[in-house]
Amino acid sequence: MGRAKVPEIARRGHVVSATLEMIDLHTLRLSLREFRESDASLTHRYERDPHVVRYQSHEPQSFAQSLARVKSAIAASQETPRTVFDLAIVRTQDEQLIGRCGFKITNPEQHEAMLWYVSDPTVWGQGYVTEAAQALLTFAFEQLSLHRIFVDIDPRNTASLRVAEKLGMRREAHFIENAWLKGEWTDAIIMARLAREHQATRPAEHR
Repeated sequence: MGRAKVPEIARRGHVVSATLEMIDLHTLRLSLREFRESDASLTHRYERDPHVVRYQSHEPQSFAQSLARVKSAIAASQETPRTVFDLAIVRTQDEQLIGRCGFKITNPEQHEAMLWYVSDPTVWGQGYVTEAAQALLTFAFEQLSLHRIFVDIDPRNTASLRVAEKLGMRREAHFIENAWLKGEWTDAIIMARLAREHQATRPAEHR
């Protein structure tokens, strides 16, 4: 996965706590970095697209809403302890921001987090989201010592399901009409991966 400036991790009883640092992860084709306010114009390009947000909880975003989301990610990066890691996906070859990938520690006592990912439709089908999310899972399991990471996906969103499967996530549950979103009852599939499952698939030299 390359280089990473990682937060200092402290154990407080059985609670994971991360102190403030700037995250900077690198893969073969990508870097995952903290957001800057100037990124809002690029995130808005895909967040305003109805096809991109079709299976997300929010409607297409105005520029002001995209800017607010970026500012929220920046504010979350400065919290102590840090529980939200929402990072910009940047293509290395041209330094172009092409999406975002992140997770929120939803239960510090259980070392559990929820993952998300989204990208600009111009780069769909090129494996960028899977590459970014894999780097983030490695960071979460190996640097933050998380135990379980899950993702909540509308079953109609087959592209997101394929990403989760490529990440080695298991299908744990299928909730039927458990949420009222955008004028309809929607299902949710929960996909998850455990730290021991991640470790078992790592090359021997990284275990």
